[in-house]
Amino acid sequence: MKKLPREYKVSILLNESEIKTLDRFCEKYGVSNKSRLIRETLMRAILKKMDSDQPTLFD
Repeated sequence: MKKLPREYKVSILLNESEIKTLDRFCEKYGVSNKSRLIRETLMRAILKKMDSDQPTLFD
C-alpha cells in the first residue's frame, strides 16, 4: 500500500465533556495516538455513509 503524505491540517474544538470522554476512551483501550484514532474513526463513518448513499440495482 502506497503511503500518502499528510499535507492538510484540520483542527476541531471539543468541549470539556467531549475531551474527558475521549481521554477516558484512550486510557481504557490503550490508544496512544489520538490523531490516528480520530482520523480513522471519521473516515470510517464518512465512507460508510457514502457507501449507504450509493444507488443499488436491486432494492
